[in-house]
Amino acid sequence: MSTAATLAPAPQPELSASGRIAPSARLVSLDAYRGLVMLLMASEGLGIARFVRDSHAGGIWPFLAAQTDHVQWSGCALWDLIQPSFTFIVGVAMPFSLAKRRAQGQSFARLVAHAVWRSLLLIFLGIFLRSIGKSQTYFTFEDTLTQIGLGYTFAFLLAWARPRWQAIAVGVILVGYWLAFALHPLPPAGFDFRSVGVTADWHAAHGLRGFAAHWDKNTNFAAAVDVRFLNLLPRASRFAYNAGGYLTLSFIPTLATMLLGLLAGNLLRDAKWTASRKVLILLAAGLAGIALGMILDLTGICPSVKRIWTPSWVLFSGGWCCLLLAAFYWVVDMRGWRAWAFPLVVVGMNSIAMYCLADGGFRSFVLDSFHTHLGRRFFTYAFGAYGPIAETSAALLVLWLVCLWMYRRRIFLRI
Repeated sequence: MSTAATLAPAPQPELSASGRIAPSARLVSLDAYRGLVMLLMASEGLGIARFVRDSHAGGIWPFLAAQTDHVQWSGCALWDLIQPSFTFIVGVAMPFSLAKRRAQGQSFARLVAHAVWRSLLLIFLGIFLRSIGKSQTYFTFEDTLTQIGLGYTFAFLLAWARPRWQAIAVGVILVGYWLAFALHPLPPAGFDFRSVGVTADWHAAHGLRGFAAHWDKNTNFAAAVDVRFLNLLPRASRFAYNAGGYLTLSFIPTLATMLLGLLAGNLLRDAKWTASRKVLILLAAGLAGIALGMILDLTGICPSVKRIWTPSWVLFSGGWCCLLLAAFYWVVDMRGWRAWAFPLVVVGMNSIAMYCLADGGFRSFVLDSFHTHLGRRFFTYAFGAYGPIAETSAALLVLWLVCLWMYRRRIFLRI
């Protein structure tokens, strides 16, 4: 990880008379989109779920609480779109980064070496963050950074191919991954789901039935692979299942999400399209992805499950990512409405720093400091039932101020 202390703030792209944005211009919209994703991740739901649980608030609050947590299995909430967005953005940024490095005269060998190095750093950083507080290295590969790292080099190599081949690669990944699950045998009759961490009540409420059961929690193809693979690594105890149902092999369809971002990045860099046409293409692709993902889910051909990154989820979440990218691109880069996005850009240009601050223990340090210096019940006394929201928002503000301090001093952590 390096510190780019001389990197200037993002240049503001300008529209030409033909309505085109220079392909070399930095997309402020991408920084803003990334910043929104990282702020949502770091916010821990702004304490809304705890507020609703403690106060039994009604109205819109239960809906907001549901949107600030992951769904139990199939379906989607706002929180489920954080990881796909982060992954998608990695792909969008790749053509711009590659073009910049090629313009600097870097050789293909050096670019490949950098991609491999970045992949390894992402994998190890993810494992390191998940190992904090453990008695030994906790080898797990479902962390967002690790999942991206496992697929990053493959995405980089495909970035050199034509968009048609990138799209074909997405199709091959999705169909192949679907077949691997579909052909894996279902549990026998009378199977004790408690042996894989699934209670009878949970399975009755959230378990999948019929053909869709091939993507059920901890009884699927990739879960069986994890039982074999993860027990080859040093562990405090034998691995039997992941309590959340997350899987190592999810990095394969995650790669497909990254490639969808790569296709979007190629589109945004293509000077032959006007900015308006790019927005229309992104909107069309987004709606098509959402529709196809929903059809596959509702028909039972492939349920949409974020936790195991099913092919239908790749399409559904990728569709939402396209819509969000189109919205940010239109508002920030086309219309030039940038002032409102500054708080997002501050975080978006230092996403790795924010990720480490939020997931590496600093956020807990901030909360503990509040309790030490203000008292554990300060926010409850000051804000009543809204104390959990105020406390979590204050912690998020501290994290943002750290990013602001780094931004003003032109300190940007890169991998």
